[in-house]
Amino acid sequence: MILQGRVFMNDFDKAVRQNLGKNLEAAEVQTIQVNLGLRCNLSCRHCHVEASPERQEVMSSQTMDSVLRLARALPGVLIDITGGAPELNPEFNWFIEILRKLGHPVQVRSNLTVFFEPGMDYLPEFYRRHQVQLVASLPCYLDENVCAQRGAGVHKKSVEAIRQLNALGYASRPELPLSLVYNPGGPFLPPGQSALEADYRRHLQEHYGIGFTRLLTIANMPIGRFLDELKSQDKEVSYRDLLEESFNPATVDGLMCRHQICVAWDGRLADCVVTGKHCFGCTAGCGSSCGGALVA
Repeated sequence: MILQGRVFMNDFDKAVRQNLGKNLEAAEVQTIQVNLGLRCNLSCRHCHVEASPERQEVMSSQTMDSVLRLARALPGVLIDITGGAPELNPEFNWFIEILRKLGHPVQVRSNLTVFFEPGMDYLPEFYRRHQVQLVASLPCYLDENVCAQRGAGVHKKSVEAIRQLNALGYASRPELPLSLVYNPGGPFLPPGQSALEADYRRHLQEHYGIGFTRLLTIANMPIGRFLDELKSQDKEVSYRDLLEESFNPATVDGLMCRHQICVAWDGRLADCVVTGKHCFGCTAGCGSSCGGALVA
């Protein structure tokens, strides 16, 4: 922020500058992340956009047209589709189809349980046909932990969805990757990604006979519904302190905000120009991004 010729930096900007000797700067765009709306069939405790079945906000076809113009200007970049449950946007199918016709790799962040909503059973085959890369939420491999965080019955539906995807070639064919996402069940940092991936792989194969391509560990950001939970437990300050004290300068180069443009459901654009204290969530420990840990 600039006021009367003076530059004021927030705590995150100061940490970056003190550790790296320079300010945070954008790099080449590798990804366009598009949030298709806040409508979701779940109301997860950690959701930072506070999506739920009650939310009606979805991206319009007119805004999607603008996103497509942006995509045409950046040929070949990854289009990362998120939500809410992005599949619940009524324009979802044609948007994916056009992006694939334009030659963009497309990745969808799915909660998996949406496959079992009325009229949605076509999704696994639709994804296979268009070679859509999938990133699927599964915050733990244990039933009780998943249901406590995401709702009753979610683990069982998630396992069945993965089984359907495996049968179509997901996680066994290179053009059909299936990544799973872990995020902590409380105000603490994720464990090491590699070790946890081994635990996931062993448990899911032994107990359910299902597989996946890789595990992504993502820290909970102190915003949205997770922030509300922190406040209700009087743990906001201690969690923010944990994130700040765990700042790792080695994570800065890989911060996703430096390499992507984010488009909100209403068309608002964002990159790393404006930072805040919540940014410590991405630089704590091994780092965190929508692509998982940033350093080993």
